[in-house]
Amino acid sequence: MGSALYMDDSYLKEFEAVVQSVKDDKFVVLDRTAFYPQGGGQPYDTGVLIMGNEEFPVVAVRKMDGQISHEVSVSGLKAGDKVTGKIDWERRYTFMKMHTAAHLLSAVMHTQDKVLITGNQIDLEKTRVDYNMAEFDQEKIKQYIEKVNKIIEQDLPVNVSYMDREEAMKIPGMVKLAGTLPPNVTTLRIVEIPGVDMQADGGTHVNSLKEIGKVEFVRAENKGKDNRRVYYTVK
Repeated sequence: MGSALYMDDSYLKEFEAVVQSVKDDKFVVLDRTAFYPQGGGQPYDTGVLIMGNEEFPVVAVRKMDGQISHEVSVSGLKAGDKVTGKIDWERRYTFMKMHTAAHLLSAVMHTQDKVLITGNQIDLEKTRVDYNMAEFDQEKIKQYIEKVNKIIEQDLPVNVSYMDREEAMKIPGMVKLAGTLPPNVTTLRIVEIPGVDMQADGGTHVNSLKEIGKVEFVRAENKGKDNRRVYYTVK
């Protein structure tokens, strides 16, 4: 996605763009954007589009009909308008830290016990991740998080690259979701923490692990057969 600037630079806070289309006076499609659309358990970015002295608050961002649509709370934009986009950086940066922490936790659990993710939801206060663990063991979950924090102390880099789907799927553990990737995706975006984790992912991440801070266990829940829910936060 050449127009999705966040795919190659998660730290881009401001960008210039041209309005391609506007639907119902509030759903704006740009020729390029740094706003992350809701997906993969990561919430959408918020922020503002600016044209001259006018501001158009972005209240939601979603993929619609294969395009990234920015919902604005003020009407007035039209096709051809040149705008400056600014994302709410504090919100985005929290999601980035939470998301990279989720990769570390899933990597530790998968490496030790071949556990797969069945669902997740990143949020500002806490993040939840569902796993297909056979047994509900809170102490073991806390041990997983302790190991995550030890890895964070190594301050490893978080690298982003692209790989042909067929080649990527030959790598063990590339997909840690308890399901399959969409069949129409031929090139995968790979997020790698060297020596720890490598998986296909389309979200935003920090550049180095120490940016996360410390992962803290909040609680765990037994959600039924082979379904455990873990809540954590970052400090």
